[in-house]
Amino acid sequence: MTDDLLDEDSIAIPAGYRRMDWFRGFGRQIGPLYEWKGPVGDYRRAFLVCEHHTNGMNNCHGGMLMAFADTAFGHAVSLAKPDHYWVTARLMTDFLAAAHLGDWVEGSGEIVGVEDDLFTVKGRIWSGTRTLMTGTGIFKTLSRRAPRS
Repeated sequence: MTDDLLDEDSIAIPAGYRRMDWFRGFGRQIGPLYEWKGPVGDYRRAFLVCEHHTNGMNNCHGGMLMAFADTAFGHAVSLAKPDHYWVTARLMTDFLAAAHLGDWVEGSGEIVGVEDDLFTVKGRIWSGTRTLMTGTGIFKTLSRRAPRS
């Protein structure tokens, strides 16, 4: 679906980012999404606000920012437990500023607590120098999964 909504050649993807291989299911609906991997544990997820992400004011829809925060914050759990599936148990966010059509939006999270199979992650979503959203998520690890290639 998103293949016809975004011409990859028409946008400048910041250096170090690559398009995520998430072409099925929900990722296909909200994408394309991008990722940057730094030193161990350092990462960013990102997307370009396209028309299909916007509300009637040409701002990024809050639901899109929430879905993006879920993937950006939750990725910290994937790094900590790469051999396990995880689900979101709770996601609390504060909207601080709007993302506009054409904005490059980035997000990341860090684990601030672990108890049994529950991980608490603090995260931030931003565009340029503007913080768009902050939040906290609680993520529960589930069963083991096959290693990612």
